[in-house]
Amino acid sequence: MNQSYFLFICQLGMGIFWILTYILIIKRGFQDEKYGMPMVAICANISWEFIFTFIYPQNDLQRGISFIWFVLDIVIMWQYLIYGRNEYKKSMSSKLFYISFLFTLVVSFLMILALSHELHDLQGKYAAFLQNLMMSGLFIGLLLSRGSMAGQSMSIAICKMIGTLFAAIGFYFYFRTPLITITSMATFMYDLLYISLVYRLLRK
Repeated sequence: MNQSYFLFICQLGMGIFWILTYILIIKRGFQDEKYGMPMVAICANISWEFIFTFIYPQNDLQRGISFIWFVLDIVIMWQYLIYGRNEYKKSMSSKLFYISFLFTLVVSFLMILALSHELHDLQGKYAAFLQNLMMSGLFIGLLLSRGSMAGQSMSIAICKMIGTLFAAIGFYFYFRTPLITITSMATFMYDLLYISLVYRLLRK
């Protein structure tokens, strides 16, 4: 298979399945009136998508995909600010809730910018893989802390894993580095764990 065509398929597959993941998170969030993505993951995602759509735009396909991700993540962020406020109203004030979110968003934005410059990676590859690993762990933490399927579903878990696999396969064959390889493998294992935990909760 032609290299550029193979990369196009991997990039498109990654984009489509992550778009599906976000749409499913939004749909489940409205159904359950619960946010479906942890705060740190929301902040990191929106920051990455803004930076690599508007500040350091990539090729046309990825820029289009990143813009769609950004728009969907705005909705997910809105769900967090609405439903998360209700979920944490017993443990923190409204003022602290919104300040903590804003602070995390600013720190995430600056960290991704700094990481991309220090690693000379203005395509955001390293930041994307590292925050995807972080996100997989955070989804597990959210599921365990709630002890229920609120805001989550098996479809979300599977689409997330498939989207990440497309990215990992493409980079393994054409941009292989020890850090990205280890990060991809660890993310895949966490995604499998997340799916198994979702399955166990559904059986209950």
